[in-house]
Amino acid sequence: MSKIPIYFMPGLAASPTIFENIKLPEDQFEMRFLEWFLPQEKESIESYALRMTEKIQHENPVLVGVSFGGVLVQEMAKQMKVRKVIIISSVKSNTEFPPRFKVAKATKAYKLIPTQLLADIEKLVKYAFGDNIVAKRLKLYEKYLSVRDKHYLDWAIETILCWKQKEINTAVIHIHGDADEVFPIKNIEKCIVVKGGTHIMIVNKFKWLNENLPKLILND
Repeated sequence: MSKIPIYFMPGLAASPTIFENIKLPEDQFEMRFLEWFLPQEKESIESYALRMTEKIQHENPVLVGVSFGGVLVQEMAKQMKVRKVIIISSVKSNTEFPPRFKVAKATKAYKLIPTQLLADIEKLVKYAFGDNIVAKRLKLYEKYLSVRDKHYLDWAIETILCWKQKEINTAVIHIHGDADEVFPIKNIEKCIVVKGGTHIMIVNKFKWLNENLPKLILND
């Protein structure tokens, strides 16, 4: 039996190193990793997703996306045939956004974010998670957040906040932590809940993922 190709898409500004602890049976799965590239001026998410599909070298792959990467793989799946779409610590539609996202979109407050300063990883993390971020977690973000280009950050923040998807695709497999601080579980519909999982559970709940991802991929 040929191996099932799985393409992993990291979250906003993150590098594929966030998947370094994900280990799936090599006799069954072929793991590939996608990376963010710079968007074109005012590029739509549909256009960006289409360009990302050009990086896919297999037919009918499984797409796995984390956070904003989860949004992107859903858009990619609209433009190519896929075996399955799995999202982790993400959303299936803009109805699952927390109120602060909706306020930021309505007021266009996101345009005031000084993204040129956010190239400083400490400022980026404190902006996203607050000043009470612990040193241990800050070191994790320093390691995994690698895309610090102002043009990319401007585009990514606006693109996620202005995502137009209103209908939830029930075919999408959604894995979500009950302690996710970016997309609180109370706003999320129909997902597989990971107890104690935060927004970075791809890093610190990898044992759960290693055990369960193969079953989720193989189950029809």
